[in-house]
Amino acid sequence: MKHTISARVENKPGVLARMSGLFARRGFNIDSLAVSTTEDPGVSRMTITVTGDEFTLEQICNQLVKLVDVIEVVDHTNDAYVDRELCLCKVCCDAQTRHDIIDLCNIFRADVVDVGNETLILQITGDEDKIDAFVRTMEQFGVREMVRTGKILLVRGVQRT
Repeated sequence: MKHTISARVENKPGVLARMSGLFARRGFNIDSLAVSTTEDPGVSRMTITVTGDEFTLEQICNQLVKLVDVIEVVDHTNDAYVDRELCLCKVCCDAQTRHDIIDLCNIFRADVVDVGNETLILQITGDEDKIDAFVRTMEQFGVREMVRTGKILLVRGVQRT
């Protein structure tokens, strides 16, 4: 099962290395990771997606809170939240397929951000399932390159993420 964890950490050099080192030493795999500053410039938020059972998740959370730079760790398994990822996808196209690709972009609410002679670069935001469906649809045209951000999220309502 996939789990999403938020860690509020001090915004200092080396914090990411210590966090990733902990995951490597314990043999936990990170499925996605997104890091950015928060409304407080001294604090960063790491949104980490991991796969594992409840025991693994508990071990990860317990180990993370022991790190000196970690302010708070929250497991969002049971929270109501809004999450998004960003994906850039470069697909092959020619004059005949260009309009088909643009029509599909409109259906998925994706944007064309670059037009080349033989390629288009497309941008899409959404949850993981939407982006997966978009990429599967684009595979028929030939995906030359693709990059995705990690998941980011905010908990709904007044509860702090």
